[in-house]
Amino acid sequence: MPNTSTEPRSLSPALQDLSQPALRAALQERLDQKTKPLGSLGQLESLALQLGLILQTETPQLQQPQLVVFAGDHGLAARGVSAYPSDVTWQMVENFLAGGACVSVLARQHGLALTVADCGVRHDFLPPGGPAERAGLVVCKIAPGTADAFVEEAMSAVQCDQAIENGKALVKGLPGNVLLLGEMGIGNTSAASLLQARLTGLDIAACTGSGTGLDAAAVARKAQVLRDVLARHEAAVDPLAALRAFGGFEMATMLGAVWQAAAEHRVIVVDGFITTAVILVAQALQPAVLQRCVFSHRSGEAGHAALLRHLGASPLLDLGLRLGEGSGAALAWPLLQSACAVLREMASFASAGVSQKESEGH
Repeated sequence: MPNTSTEPRSLSPALQDLSQPALRAALQERLDQKTKPLGSLGQLESLALQLGLILQTETPQLQQPQLVVFAGDHGLAARGVSAYPSDVTWQMVENFLAGGACVSVLARQHGLALTVADCGVRHDFLPPGGPAERAGLVVCKIAPGTADAFVEEAMSAVQCDQAIENGKALVKGLPGNVLLLGEMGIGNTSAASLLQARLTGLDIAACTGSGTGLDAAAVARKAQVLRDVLARHEAAVDPLAALRAFGGFEMATMLGAVWQAAAEHRVIVVDGFITTAVILVAQALQPAVLQRCVFSHRSGEAGHAALLRHLGASPLLDLGLRLGEGSGAALAWPLLQSACAVLREMASFASAGVSQKESEGH
């Protein structure tokens, strides 16, 4: 559905349009002069051009990539919308910090700095009397989990605004020019489905999948719960109103991080269904956000393909992933490195002394 938001935009930054015809033409010419048939590197060429536009150079270099896992609990999880209990959220955060999760392994493999942000987990990772900080952990907790959206708004306007500001501050404190998005929160596929249904107009059944592994009957029950939640919050039609009604603290914090990264001309690598739902909110208020987003993969979660189509996004991978954590973003990372390397290092026809394709009619 078209954006008819009347929400104030003070929380979202003014973003430069990256169309930049002169730079785009220079990047395209650079790609076309490489020692290859025109367009023969397919989507890698489109990616290289996009990275050049984001970083505003014909020779882009990716520096100090930051993978942030935003974590939070959801009150709606009490309605049985997940195959796992809410305690798994904090247990998985501990797994991230210990280096044992999939995203931890992939981050190590690819040299990605991994930060876990406790945006609203029902657990104290820095208990009184314990250490004041832990390596790899940022505590920006709004509250120990959101309210139950079946009963009331998941978060207040004050909480939502504070989470957004926390996300901006987090990115301001990180080095580098790439932000890879990850998340952890039992119940957050439900939040993403609700946001998709409300902001795109798609029926909730088409947005609802198995999440952490529900069977068909449980998915049907989940869809009915979500339909009831949508009805309860029928007035929450604007992007931020929908985020307050349905979202999680980790999603609101991620929204602020995305806006800040976009304002700083960082490359934003989007993971799966939940992170794409956050981008749906972000671009509804600042459409130029999409110019900065590289969509890493198409997940196996039911609504993700439709959400990508709605955004006009072309994901790099399609591996049937539905883990979250930022795992898909980490897996796609080498493709971004390759795209930049080709643009910077591959020889041109002229420099290599290679003959170009003969023109038509000769």
